[in-house]
Amino acid sequence: MNFWETKSLSEMTTEEWESLCDGCGKCCLNKLEDEDSGKLFFTSVVCNLIDLDTCRCTKYSDRTILVPECIDLKQHDFKEYNWLPATCAYRLLVDGKTLPSWHPLVSGTQEMVKEAGVSICSYAMKESEVDDLEDHIIEWLE
Repeated sequence: MNFWETKSLSEMTTEEWESLCDGCGKCCLNKLEDEDSGKLFFTSVVCNLIDLDTCRCTKYSDRTILVPECIDLKQHDFKEYNWLPATCAYRLLVDGKTLPSWHPLVSGTQEMVKEAGVSICSYAMKESEVDDLEDHIIEWLE
């Protein structure tokens, strides 16, 4: 059995926890919240710290200091992960679901994330290139 099938998120080692990230970059997309409904809207705009070729943070260990609104998932109650994209391994596991076949821990390769069309690399743009986030809301992303 694989560790993600036998351990809860809170039981995982740091290495196991970090390996769950598929590197899609969706959690790093800027989000807007409708003040009336509380609904979240993802945009195609990503933090300036993201490397758009790898979809990884270039300052990962310092990200919450450099970008105060950046969220360290380990610091939150796992039940609050419903804001994460439906494809996110952390959310999937909290919801009692399995990892998809394209996930690097299942497929054995990081490239499957891009091949499956899950990565933001093909459409994301950095904050420094955008004036108004509302112009970049993407309706199709869960």
